[in-house]
Amino acid sequence: MHKQLIACFILISSGSFATKGLAAGDIVLSTSNIHIRTLAASCAACHGSNGNAVQSNISNNSVLAGMNKSYFIAQLMAFKNGDRPATVMHRHAKGLQVEEINQLADYFSAQKPIPAISLKPQLLDVNHD
Repeated sequence: MHKQLIACFILISSGSFATKGLAAGDIVLSTSNIHIRTLAASCAACHGSNGNAVQSNISNNSVLAGMNKSYFIAQLMAFKNGDRPATVMHRHAKGLQVEEINQLADYFSAQKPIPAISLKPQLLDVNHD
């Protein structure tokens, strides 16, 4: 199923990302790039889109966007090896190859951290019409 999903992305994107006429600095999505972006997307449930986790009193999930590569790799390797206790991260990390962890570190370190917006509590008007 995983290989079929990647193949589908490649087929869909192949017309849009033709290599003719690319300017210097343009990003061409390779199979490896699509694979890592897919893995990174699976992190969004807890760590937010592009690694920008929403911080709250309930959740203290790490912001991955802009994280130092070496620190990211060290933490995932600690989860993978069981050196760092976790509720679910050890399971995710054990499923990753070392090269995938390195590529995820590259991906998340390149993401721009977005400051969390703190919403003010709103009072409800119980006497509304």
